[in-house]
Formats: sequence, structure tokens, C-alpha cells
Amino acid sequence: MAFDEGLADRIRLTVPPGLAVSERKMFGGLAFFCNGHMFCGVVKTQLMLRLGDEAAAGALRRPHVRPMDFTGKAMKSMVYVEAGGVDSDESLSAWIEAALRFAKTLPPKK
Repeated sequence: MAFDEGLADRIRLTVPPGLAVSERKMFGGLAFFCNGHMFCGVVKTQLMLRLGDEAAAGALRRPHVRPMDFTGKAMKSMVYVEAGGVDSDESLSAWIEAALRFAKTLPPKK
């Protein structure tokens, strides 16, 4: 299953310089990690975000956003954003910042 390499490259350019971020292929796509916690990824053409329960619930009220239901069951803390929701660098940056903000609240994994 292929994923949008262009979106992955845009994410790489959006992550703040100096922040230790790693990548791992998962979900048939690519996931990005900060302090050992996944904060975003690319699945097919969609941006996948881990925002936490409250922020994810708020994000679902926005256009182009739907629950992440990779396993057939919606995950309360994660969402997918369709291409229309990340069509500008500003919108992608805002999503990545929100996901990183949540990831930084979690204790680093060893």
C-alpha cells in the first residue's frame, strides 16, 4: 500500500528544526515520532494525527476531518485529515503543531 510521499516530505519540512523526530513505516503508511510517541503520519493520501481525546473531538467539527478508524473502531484521540484540510503550508503546520503539543505532554519512552 503506497502513501503520499509528497505529504511526508511536507511534514519533514514542517517539523521544527532541532526537534528529534524519527520515522517508521506502519499502518501501510509512514508514522512520525517525537520522544518515542507517534504524533502524526501519512496513510494513503491522508494526514493521520494523534491529538488527544479533547483536541481530536474538537478537530472533528472541522471540514476534511474524520475519526481514525483504521481497525474498524474509531480511536478517540486520533483523526484523519483529508487532502483538502492540508492544502496550504499554514494548515499543515497548524495540524503538526497541535499533534506535537500533545506528544510533548507524554513522558518520553525509553
